[in-house]
Amino acid sequence: MTRLSVEMLAADAPEPITSAGHAQLGIAVLAGIAVIVLLITKFKLHAFLSLTIGSLALGAFAGAPLDKVITSFTAGLGSTVAGVGVLIALGAILGKMLADSGGADQIVDTILARASGRSMPWAMVLIASVIGLPLFFEVGVVLLIPVVLMVAKRGNYSLMRIGIPALAGLSVMHGLVPPHPGPLVAIDAVDANLGVTLALGVLVAIPTVVIAGPLFSEYAARWVDVPAPERMVPQRPSEELERRPGFGATLATILLPVVLMLAKALVDIVIDDPEHQVQRVFDVIGSPLIALLAAVLVGIFTLGRPAGFSRERISSLVEKGLAPIAGILLIVGAGGGFKQTLIDTGVGQMILDISEDWSIPALLLAWLIAVAIRLATGSATVATVSAAGLVAPLAADMSTAHTALLVLAIGAGSLFFSHVNDAGFWLVKEYFGLNVGQTIKTWSVMETIISVVAGALVLLLSLII
Repeated sequence: MTRLSVEMLAADAPEPITSAGHAQLGIAVLAGIAVIVLLITKFKLHAFLSLTIGSLALGAFAGAPLDKVITSFTAGLGSTVAGVGVLIALGAILGKMLADSGGADQIVDTILARASGRSMPWAMVLIASVIGLPLFFEVGVVLLIPVVLMVAKRGNYSLMRIGIPALAGLSVMHGLVPPHPGPLVAIDAVDANLGVTLALGVLVAIPTVVIAGPLFSEYAARWVDVPAPERMVPQRPSEELERRPGFGATLATILLPVVLMLAKALVDIVIDDPEHQVQRVFDVIGSPLIALLAAVLVGIFTLGRPAGFSRERISSLVEKGLAPIAGILLIVGAGGGFKQTLIDTGVGQMILDISEDWSIPALLLAWLIAVAIRLATGSATVATVSAAGLVAPLAADMSTAHTALLVLAIGAGSLFFSHVNDAGFWLVKEYFGLNVGQTIKTWSVMETIISVVAGALVLLLSLII
């Protein structure tokens, strides 16, 4: 919670919540979410505007003064953008550099040259997971679609046998592994340790992507047997380049921020002394800002220069990489505003009370809330930021590991059953040339498998650590 919202609550501390208060707040939450859902799905209003209006509706239904609701919303928006905005921007620049320099294509081609036959679905998972680390899901889909279609066509593979593993790799990275926007926002909301969350996220992601990718793709290929659509094979960025970066340099650049953040988490565990010089150094170089900034700066020399990019083109590339994320930043920020409104109106305390009365494990409750919002809005990001706001008070007494697992439970729930109100659903449908029923049998079921398997693994880990 921001200092502004704390001072606001201190100045006008509410009476202890009664059962009637619970009922009113419950209705206010449902009404606020219903407004958001209705505006996004029925009226096709942008998620930023929908979240803003929904936050005001929540405050109105909760009986809170609207001037304080506005203050809560703007404070939450500002603190969220301040916390993750720069990271999203740096991730977008790195992703754009990776795509335009041909580095992504170099990784794809190198791995595919060493894979064949039954190993191909596993190769696609590996490609998608590596490429998906610094890229937004939609960018990753656009980048990998040409590869999926060309591999399926040239190797005479089932499109689903190749496509599902690639989609699973991208989706798991998007929902569970920072520095993607969803996990970053949840980490910020519940004050989780990024390094620990990253390590546990990778641990959960590996078995999840194996089950939802190569293993499920065998069944998906039987259910939906379609050829690669000729019309959807676009030109790859590197086909216009005379040369492109090497495989090792590209892979090292992508993994650099991950290594730095994991190193920080390891040093924190081993030394556990905030005043120790080594830990202080790693606290700096392993912070998300410095780790991603380092990857971008290194990428200029390992990706941009080997591709023959001039200083002017690199500058232009950075500008073009930032342009598409304006909408994402606004949605994430408005989600943070909605989260703060939930907290300041007392909904967070209500969730705490309910969880104690019903004896629902906090991680399961977080997963269920994220599932409900995902099904209603179709947006994994909206589901993540809203659920994180609702369950943030539950993290107050949790250990570092369990707070990280709370983030992963939210991320897992946010991926549940993508359907017709999700932009990703239509992206997959059109690129793969499927009808709605075929998309549900493949993409929607795959997303549900990811959500359930990851959620179950998170609950299992909570019993062990």
